[in-house]
Amino acid sequence: MTKIEWCDETWNPITGCTPISEGCQNCYAKRMANRLRGRFGYPEDEPFKITFHPDRLDQPYTWKKPRKIFVGSMGDLFHDDVSQQILRTILVLTLNLPRHTFLILTKRPKRMAYEIPELWDYRNAEGTISKNLWLGITAENQKCADERIPVLLQIPAAVRFVSVEPMLGPIELDHKYKKRWNDKVPGWEMSWMLQDVDWVIAGPETGPGARPCKPEWIENLYEQCQHAGVPFFDKRKTGWLAREFPT
Repeated sequence: MTKIEWCDETWNPITGCTPISEGCQNCYAKRMANRLRGRFGYPEDEPFKITFHPDRLDQPYTWKKPRKIFVGSMGDLFHDDVSQQILRTILVLTLNLPRHTFLILTKRPKRMAYEIPELWDYRNAEGTISKNLWLGITAENQKCADERIPVLLQIPAAVRFVSVEPMLGPIELDHKYKKRWNDKVPGWEMSWMLQDVDWVIAGPETGPGARPCKPEWIENLYEQCQHAGVPFFDKRKTGWLAREFPT
């Protein structure tokens, strides 16, 4: 079990990461890895370096009942230091366990955008999308949202979600973005960003040195989701608003 309210389990065949944006400043996973240094597979010298844990690969097979599994709560699966072979081993495993739903968050959607279509091509010539793989990005401020969300929305996935945690400033998601290039009628097809997102999580930073998050930032984001009919999870209230959990 896990204390993360929007999933049933966490699974960490990969641990470790390196800072990439402002949201990384007070990383909870790094704090936890430092506490566990030298134990449970976390290296003594660099507990938060990218580490593959092959002994954890079989863990999802032991869970017989369907579960929503957060993959990589202690790192970033799409970090450049995760080899393509290891990454694809993990992704193929998720496809081989359709009874579970696997949720993956990244701050590196460009690599996700490369690897996921390659995986579908490898698995199925028709590019069939597995319903049990949900893909998401973390966007702690407007800059990250504008950079990462349009990349996420180009990736084939049954469900795409956005985690605004820690929320470090107001974020406007209900605006247009370039969806795809139309070869038949040359030009960009535009779409509303929030319309193409399936659900949103938002919450303040917690723990030592937590930076402030104004309640109105979260409330405004909730109102945007409510207007668009997008499920919204408010971490402060540990519950779903706007609509029920997506299926």
